[in-house]
Amino acid sequence: MNQTLETTTIQLAITDEQIRSCFLVMQQLRPHIVEEAAFVDQIQRQFKEGYHLAYLEEKSKVRAVTGFRILEFLAWGKVLYIDDLVSDAATRKNGHGTKLLKWVLGRAKEAKCDQVHLDSGPQRHDAHRLYLNHGFKIIGYHFAR
Repeated sequence: MNQTLETTTIQLAITDEQIRSCFLVMQQLRPHIVEEAAFVDQIQRQFKEGYHLAYLEEKSKVRAVTGFRILEFLAWGKVLYIDDLVSDAATRKNGHGTKLLKWVLGRAKEAKCDQVHLDSGPQRHDAHRLYLNHGFKIIGYHFAR
């Protein structure tokens, strides 16, 4: 009996081509970024500040994307901060976001981070369920000016 197994891979985007492959999925979370070239330039600038971009690929298509940094704070110690985490709307509910989140949590453990933090828009109820199901707690408010 032949059985086809769907395989997913998760890797860091390093090249411009890999960054471009993440654009359409990331744009679903960040719709104000309308030009692919501007996205690549922005990511390259953020790389210089410690940002990492990773993506989950299935059947040669990007299904989920995350951006994160490792920082140190007086308040929390060494923290992996998730800037962005989004799964493609066309294949949402297939577990891609969960797989990518678990991968990021593994990176935090490897880096010996004390905590993992993220901010999430109040309207993103499905994302909140994902985070709460993975042990995140709502610990405060985020203010911006």
